[in-house]
Amino acid sequence: MGNLIRYGVQLKKKNLINKLIKLGIYKKNNKHLYELTLSELEKEYKNMNTNDLVSNSRGS
Repeated sequence: MGNLIRYGVQLKKKNLINKLIKLGIYKKNNKHLYELTLSELEKEYKNMNTNDLVSNSRGS
């Protein structure tokens, strides 16, 4: 069971890292993305999406 959870966390981290790289984010506070926790990656991705929504609504 523990291995299954660990695999799920690793998979989710990998997907978030790929999404952040596509958005042009490679590091956060001098740390590479792979060094961040899942929670930190989720927070960064959420912040990027929030910033995109704000900038898009201002441009319209």
